[in-house]
Amino acid sequence: MTGVGEPAAARPPRPATAEPGETGVAALLSGTALAVFRLNGQFLEASDKLARPAGLTAAWWQVLGAVLAEPLPVAGIARAMGVTRQAVQRTADLLVEHGLAEYRPNPAHRRAKLLAPTPEGRAAVDRITPGHHRLAELLADRLGGEDAFRDVLTVLRTLSRAMDALADEL
Repeated sequence: MTGVGEPAAARPPRPATAEPGETGVAALLSGTALAVFRLNGQFLEASDKLARPAGLTAAWWQVLGAVLAEPLPVAGIARAMGVTRQAVQRTADLLVEHGLAEYRPNPAHRRAKLLAPTPEGRAAVDRITPGHHRLAELLADRLGGEDAFRDVLTVLRTLSRAMDALADEL
């Protein structure tokens, strides 16, 4: 049975749509925004599931991932993630408190310390890697292969650059 008689969990999700009466590019904007909001929630849920066994949250994993290659100031992490400095600061402080990251002096700016992973933080991220790779393979398969997955990434990056370019016009 499908439709009204089924529990909500059994029904497929309603597609993201525009506001009633919206047409043209306004409807496209609304539909895109709703789809991206839903996708963000789906990624956060999947990330939490992958990170939890390693003792991390999605937010902790995201911040640790941002500093694996090199230590960065909190403001730089926030810019790269597209979130507020305050949100990253709270997460960074928790990572330091739990021994997963540390603050280091910043030769370029005395007050803006650099966040770096500790060996424990790197080990936690390493424990997530097999699940991350499995999810990547499953998604690539669902999308029709690696090239199709790459096309999705290209479109998302293009959309992000367009939104960045419009930030001052809003």
